[in-house]
Amino acid sequence: MTASAFHWNGIIHALILLLAANGAPVIASKLMGKRFAWPVDNGLCLGDGRPVFGRSKTWRGIVFSSGLGGCASLLLGFGFWTGMLFGLLTMSGDLLASFIKRRCGLIESSRARGLDTVPESLIPLWFLRLSMGLDWPDITVVMVLFFMIEEFLSPILYRLHIRKRPY
Repeated sequence: MTASAFHWNGIIHALILLLAANGAPVIASKLMGKRFAWPVDNGLCLGDGRPVFGRSKTWRGIVFSSGLGGCASLLLGFGFWTGMLFGLLTMSGDLLASFIKRRCGLIESSRARGLDTVPESLIPLWFLRLSMGLDWPDITVVMVLFFMIEEFLSPILYRLHIRKRPY
């Protein structure tokens, strides 16, 4: 497959939506502090004594992610509801990653390369691939680029005091 065979417009739009959906909870936290930061799991712990997701996964983050995803998607021409669904699916992948990390004994906000980006990018891209005009090679490119952006952007956001950790 040549570089021209990729759907670059769709790839760029997907990256913008991923960055908007993933950045929205961080922005909400900076703007609102602890207000409306109700944990999705309500503090519930499973039989292993670990939380289902952890305190950092909040309903506010899900609402902001779907809202900003909807707005970004509207600007990109996909429609508001597609973007809202994109945000919800992105946060579903994020919750899945948090669930797996808790079961593996990793603490909240700990780093797990790949696990931190793959579910939250794969799930929305797979479900919305047809409406976004993406095929499997495009999805792979988006996931690799999203991983690389997260790897290089996170330390910068940490230095700017936007993120709490450099990863």
